[in-house]
Amino acid sequence: MRTVPLNLSQAPYDIQIGRGLLTRADLILPLLPQKQVAIVCNDTVAPLYLDALRAVLEAEGVRCHSIILPDGEGFKTWETLNLIFDGLLANRCERKTTLIALGGGVIGDMTGFAAAVYQRGAPFIQIPTTLLAQVDSSVGGKTAINHPLGKNMIGAFYQPRLVLADLATLDTLPQREFSAGMAEVIKYGLIDDLDFFEWLETHVDRLMERDADALAFAVERCCRNKARVVAQDERETAGVRELLNLGHTFGHAIEAGMGYGVWLHGEAVAAGMVLAALASRELGQMGTADVDRIKALLTKAGLPVVAPALGAERYLALMAGDKKVDDGRIRYILMRRLGESYAGELSSDVVTRALESGCE
Repeated sequence: MRTVPLNLSQAPYDIQIGRGLLTRADLILPLLPQKQVAIVCNDTVAPLYLDALRAVLEAEGVRCHSIILPDGEGFKTWETLNLIFDGLLANRCERKTTLIALGGGVIGDMTGFAAAVYQRGAPFIQIPTTLLAQVDSSVGGKTAINHPLGKNMIGAFYQPRLVLADLATLDTLPQREFSAGMAEVIKYGLIDDLDFFEWLETHVDRLMERDADALAFAVERCCRNKARVVAQDERETAGVRELLNLGHTFGHAIEAGMGYGVWLHGEAVAAGMVLAALASRELGQMGTADVDRIKALLTKAGLPVVAPALGAERYLALMAGDKKVDDGRIRYILMRRLGESYAGELSSDVVTRALESGCE
């Protein structure tokens, strides 16, 4: 087991990474204010892992309630969120009842948001079962649901008490979902870790084969990178954490424009990172060779490198409604070179030229 501490002043916690952690009740029990939990899962993950988690907790005298939601980004809505509250209230869950998110990023985001507002704040634990959730969405306390006009527009900053990343759950992850998670892995190399990007170029085949040692290294490296950034800027007010949004301004527009769930989040982020690289090239900051290296790595990871042709006007309209807009100005994460990113603005002409180069 590898432990990555997230050193927040108000609510520090650990990210535990390893195989077989799902059935390690000893890691969960000390964090429960009372021996009652509500496990939130979806109808895809529940048949695989819910019974095992319930069994180890119930063996220790923990009363477990299960709340099963439909699977998919299209269900990350107020209506689905209310199903969590229905389950909590029907089972008379109290403020000290711990919510456990067992699933991918959608489950983690919705469970965290439910915990943030249920009785004005209940404890929760993240047990991410997808690569994307293990390296990114489960860490850092961002919780949210989608709105038809924008992704993750309704939510809260609310930290879990523990992130338990059981690498064995990746064994059952469909290949498309695994590739989607690789987009966030690659993102960390591009933001500010050139050594990791170069390691990924060398080891991407091992990762795609789900080599245990390579996966453990990559997940830990990503979590350490994110923990370092979040510790400096927990609520994205200091200009540090926003760098984690590389590819997301374009990517969120793709998700909203195509309809949530048509493109997986990681697929949209991959195409968004290419568009950000092309925009950076338009500014004279990144050469074609570096853009090609990004495309090559994403391609090896089974990810799209060409964005859908929604039209520049549609992209700009969708991005204008993104939560990263500041004083009416769209904020983009751009790259000066591989492994060095920054936040800035772009003219509509630059955006249009990048879209012309990167869409079909």
